[in-house]
Amino acid sequence: MTDEITLTVPAQEDFRPVVHLVVGGLAVRLDLTIDALEDLQVALDTLLVRRDDEGDVTIRVRIDDQAIRATVGPLPLTLLDDVEREGSELGLRRVLETVCESFEIEERDGEAWVELSKQTAAPARAGG
Repeated sequence: MTDEITLTVPAQEDFRPVVHLVVGGLAVRLDLTIDALEDLQVALDTLLVRRDDEGDVTIRVRIDDQAIRATVGPLPLTLLDDVEREGSELGLRRVLETVCESFEIEERDGEAWVELSKQTAAPARAGG
């Protein structure tokens, strides 16, 4: 079973609580832990702060039996540089690697789109 929700909101900071509300509703439906919900919201916020303009940003959330996947964009291509920048500071790569199982950045029409994956079910244990 796979469900998908697409949310397009203005990129301005004032609309980020709408994203939290929708993701929180999904978390309740999926019976996600508070930790998993907070991780997903941190990842989304980390990306959404890179846009605060008059345009729109789209968040597409897909849910299956094992994971919740969110695609966020369009974001500035400078995001690629932010991910590649190494250092001891709490940079974009470090945040996303900490709160998500995986993430990928794809360039589409001169803009960046990020796909996040957060596990929703415990992996099956071998031999058990």
